[in-house]
Amino acid sequence: MTEQQPEIIGTDGQAAPPPLAGTSLGDLVEQPAKVMRIGGMVRQLLEEVKAAPLDEASRARLRDIHLQSIKELEDGLAPELVDELERLSLPFDGETPSEGELRIAQAQLVGWLEGLFHGIQAALYAQQVQAQSQFQNMRLALPGPNDVKGDDSTTSGENSGSGGMYL
Repeated sequence: MTEQQPEIIGTDGQAAPPPLAGTSLGDLVEQPAKVMRIGGMVRQLLEEVKAAPLDEASRARLRDIHLQSIKELEDGLAPELVDELERLSLPFDGETPSEGELRIAQAQLVGWLEGLFHGIQAALYAQQVQAQSQFQNMRLALPGPNDVKGDDSTTSGENSGSGGMYL
């Protein structure tokens, strides 16, 4: 671990291996706006499911929406995240799910999406910190105003302390 790379902490609180070189946020979330829209919709659906009792037809419709949401999310994510989402989201069996099953499935999806969004925010922050560090290193490498480099101001009539003829 170098000073340039931030340490990544996994969900278990232990240090996680850094992402593969060349992996960027754009590689993991190919369509961030789509993922954000679907995440907002899923969160709103969860609130609706909590607020009102659902009959069999509405539960069947919500199941279909849930499955379609997962399919749409998969289109906007990298294969690693698609695999993770598929492992975590268990499919409904053929019959209409109960309200409890729907609440659990929706809450699980919302939780996964919030974790994804927090991960994106953490990665953006780490990139920002790294860019600031690189910028600071570049600034320190630049010559300062008082560096002596073959100053020929004595021959040109300029005073080295004055900053120029017009100052």
